[in-house]
Amino acid sequence: MLKLFNLSLKINGFDINKAKTEFEQILKVSKEDYKDYILKKRTEIVQYHLENNTFYRDLVGSKTFEKWEDLPVLTKKNLQKPLKERLSKGYTEKTVFVNKTSGSSGDPFVFAKDKYAHAVTWASIIYRFGWYGIDFNSSYQARFYGIPLDKIGYYKERFKDFLSRRYRFPIFDLSDTVLDGVLEHFKTKKFDYINGYTSSIVLFGKYLQARNIVLTDVCPTLKVCMVTSEMLFEEDKVLLEKHLGVPVVNEYGASELDLIAFQNINDEWQVNAETLFVEILDENNQPVENGKEGKVVITSLYNKAHPFIRYEIGDVGILDEKSTWKKPILKKLVGRTSDVAILPSGKKSPGLTFYYVTKSIIEDDGNVKEFIVRQKTLDSFEIDYVSESELTLEQIAEIEKAIAKYLESGLHFTYNRKDVLKRTARGKLKQFQSDL
Repeated sequence: MLKLFNLSLKINGFDINKAKTEFEQILKVSKEDYKDYILKKRTEIVQYHLENNTFYRDLVGSKTFEKWEDLPVLTKKNLQKPLKERLSKGYTEKTVFVNKTSGSSGDPFVFAKDKYAHAVTWASIIYRFGWYGIDFNSSYQARFYGIPLDKIGYYKERFKDFLSRRYRFPIFDLSDTVLDGVLEHFKTKKFDYINGYTSSIVLFGKYLQARNIVLTDVCPTLKVCMVTSEMLFEEDKVLLEKHLGVPVVNEYGASELDLIAFQNINDEWQVNAETLFVEILDENNQPVENGKEGKVVITSLYNKAHPFIRYEIGDVGILDEKSTWKKPILKKLVGRTSDVAILPSGKKSPGLTFYYVTKSIIEDDGNVKEFIVRQKTLDSFEIDYVSESELTLEQIAEIEKAIAKYLESGLHFTYNRKDVLKRTARGKLKQFQSDL
């Protein structure tokens, strides 16, 4: 069979064969030698950028560094300047892979990877998907993702989908009528796996639940589902595994880096320690011990075109106590640093707490399909929701009682029933938003 996917990477200048060979060599480094290997790789990439990248050298303030902890933590704000000012010597916008972040953290920017670094990213993704028997050259993907709505962008994505053996379901309208059509595709196409935004796939799962359908009954070729870009709550995972009929794999990644963590077959969120170096830091940018929560800060070990060194991604997470240099485990992703609710008492709480508490009450009976929580002032919040029927006074009282218990009392809520919820330009659902 013609390996169209590998071919499309090669045509675009990404040497996937060389990258896969190097990736296999990294995997062979022993557990005992891995710490030394990572320390060497991260020093090499810093030295490279100090010598070849004016933007990074100016940020560090010198051409040399003594201690890793002395290097600055790079934020998205630092990167909001023209790309050509951030590129390393010898690279131009024409010779690198250029993309932009989704802006889900509120700070979108354009970034670059040199073509070999991007090939190594693909080698890493191919390896991890391979844990579940997925081969990008032959496996057929049902894709729940946004798609550009302009004509050129639309057809360009469709062509990329064709080369990558994907069938894309646009996710801006997921009404029951549209999902009827999605289900028909599963009846007639031999999909091997599902991949896409968590909220969209969960919505499809609820559609199947309401009809008492298990997807593998109509599409027996289906092996696995990978969800990405948004929080996957435990009860949603249970619902999806029941109604899709396959394991649901939680993926955590960033377009400017790589897959950061990917659920392995032992149900652990295994951190990518091959192409990235992941740290958890406190407010003063000091490392915290495993088991403690802090900011997720990441170094890209291969990207020579653009520095991502001690880059603060905007998430809060915890590394498991049993993590090793070769196999770090992400115990928990707490949420985004930008999604914090500030309450009248001065208490700060992850915005997802509101979402979580509310979710546990209003989704019990399957009436509410999805919702978002917005903080308007210190003590007032709005909840927009999509449902078959309006929330009852009893449900509203239950929500407010639970929020008073988990957060604090005296908060005011307005409930707005909607036909459809506003998603980002890429089709993501931002579950908690603060307007403060």
